[in-house]
Amino acid sequence: MAQRDERLNYTRRSLINRFGAAAGVMISVPLISSRADAQVSFGDTPFKLGVASGDPAPDGFVIWTRLAPRPFEIGCGMPSTNVEVDWEVASDEAFGSIVQSGKTMARPHLGHSVHVEVAGLSPGRPYWYRFRAGGAQSQAGRAKTTPAAGATLARARFGVAGCQNYEAGLYTAHKYLAAEDLDFVFCYGDYIYENAGRPTPAGVRPGIQSAHFGGEIYSVDDYRRRYAQYKMDPDLQAAHAAHSWFSVWDDHETDNNWASIFDEGNNPAEIFAFRRQAAAQAYYENLPLRRTSLPSGPAIQIYRRAHYGDLLDVNLLDTRQYRTNQPCNDKSEGCSVEAVSDPKAEFMGRQQEDWLFKGFAASRAKWNVLAQQMMMMDLDRDPGSNLRYNIDSWAGYRAPRNRLLKHIRDRKVQNVIVLTGDEHVNYAGELHLDGRTPERTPIAVEFVATSITSGGDGQDQSDGAKALIGANPQLKFINQQRGYVVCDVTPERWLSEFKVLDKVSTPGGVLSTRTKLAVAAKSNTLAAA
Repeated sequence: MAQRDERLNYTRRSLINRFGAAAGVMISVPLISSRADAQVSFGDTPFKLGVASGDPAPDGFVIWTRLAPRPFEIGCGMPSTNVEVDWEVASDEAFGSIVQSGKTMARPHLGHSVHVEVAGLSPGRPYWYRFRAGGAQSQAGRAKTTPAAGATLARARFGVAGCQNYEAGLYTAHKYLAAEDLDFVFCYGDYIYENAGRPTPAGVRPGIQSAHFGGEIYSVDDYRRRYAQYKMDPDLQAAHAAHSWFSVWDDHETDNNWASIFDEGNNPAEIFAFRRQAAAQAYYENLPLRRTSLPSGPAIQIYRRAHYGDLLDVNLLDTRQYRTNQPCNDKSEGCSVEAVSDPKAEFMGRQQEDWLFKGFAASRAKWNVLAQQMMMMDLDRDPGSNLRYNIDSWAGYRAPRNRLLKHIRDRKVQNVIVLTGDEHVNYAGELHLDGRTPERTPIAVEFVATSITSGGDGQDQSDGAKALIGANPQLKFINQQRGYVVCDVTPERWLSEFKVLDKVSTPGGVLSTRTKLAVAAKSNTLAAA
C-alpha cells in the first residue's frame, strides 16, 4: 500500500509539473517512474541514431537522443524497461568545463528517446553536450542559446531546410549545412516520407539500403523504423549535431496531403485518428521538442513562438491539424475560384490565428517571421490556360489567406517574412491579396526553400518554370535544384542566399550559390543583392 501511495503522490507532482510550471523550466522529470528497472550494457552502441538539440532559448535548449542498438527491429534492440541515461553540457568542445549534468530515463513508452530541457545557461553562446548509457558514450553535439530577451542585435544567420525523401537522393545538402556558421536551423517539415518502398537510382547510398523498408507505414513501430532509416544517415546526423533546430511538420510525417481529420485514402475520421496518433508519437520521439509538444492522443502542439533578441520574432506554424478539407477533393484541375474562396474555410484554425495576431500586436522585433509549411503566394500554375492553384497550399484557402494578409496590411505589421517549403522548388516573391492584380506596395515577402532530396537532381529552370514567372508578376525567382536557404538578417535588411547542388543522385554533389535576394527594412520589396 505504501508503494501505491508513493506512485499516487508522484502522479500528483507530475501533473503539477506538466500543467502548473512555466514553459522553459529545465525538465528531466520522468513520466512514470524515477528509477531504472534494469542495469543494461550494450554489445553495440545504442546511439546509432545520433544526437540533436532544438528549441533553443536564452537560458538553454532541448538535447535529444534515442537508444537503438538495433534500429530496424521491433524494440530497436532495447529491453522493455526504463534505462538510465547520463547527460552533460560543457562550455568547451573538449568537455573540460562541465556546466550542467544529470540523469534521465529512456522509456519504452517513448521508444527509449530522451528529451532533456537544459536551463540555467548563458544567452547567445555555444555549448557542447553528450550522453552515456550502459557503458557507452554518444558522439558530442553543439547547441547555441538564443540572445537575451530584447537584446540589441546586429545580425542573425540561420538555415532553412526540409523535404528529405530518403529514396530520392543523397543527403549531401545536410553535409554542407552542417559546415555552415549558423545560429540555428528551421526545418519546415517532410522530415520523413510515409510511402511504400520503391526502386531508387543506382549508386544512391552505396552499401546502404536506399529504398524505404516495407510498405506504407501505419503503426508506431512502422513510423519508428522509418525515422531510424532516415536518422542513420551520417550527413543528417552531422547537421543535427552541428546546429540547434526549430522543427515543424508538414504532411509526409503522417500521410500525403492530410488535413485535420481527412486523409488521402478517405478513411473514416476515427480510423485515421489511430494513424495520426502513431505519427504524432513517433514525431515527438525523434525530434528535439520540448515537453509542451508531448502528444495527447492524435494531437500534438506544433505551433509556438521563438524570440531572437530584438531582431526576430519567429512564429512557427502548424497548417495541418486545424485546417478544413481541401476544396475540390484536392484536385487542382477545374477547381473554380468560388471553390477556393469558401468563406468557411480554415487553414490555421481560429485559435492559432488569434494567437498569431496577438503575437503580432505584442512584437517589438525588427522582423516578424512566419516559419511554416505551405506556399502563400497564389501562383497561377497553368499559364495560358484556365487559372489553376495549388489546392493544398494557402492559395486553395483564400478566405483565411486574405484575412491574414489584410491583418498584416491594416495593422501595419512591419517587416513580415514568410518562410516556406513543400514545393521542392526555390521560389521568392512578394505577397498581395491577389497576385494577378498586385497592389502598388506588397504586404510581405516570401522565400520558399527547395528540398534536400525530394524531386531528384532537378534543373535550374525548365521552360514551364520560366512561363510561371511570365504569368505571375508577384513571383521574382524560381529554381528547381536541391539545396537549402541561408538567411542573413540585420536591422536594416534581410538577405536570403539560395544554395543549390548540381546533383543528389550520386556522391560528390557540388554546392554553389544560385542567387542572393534582399529586402530592405519597411520596403516589402525584393531586390537582387
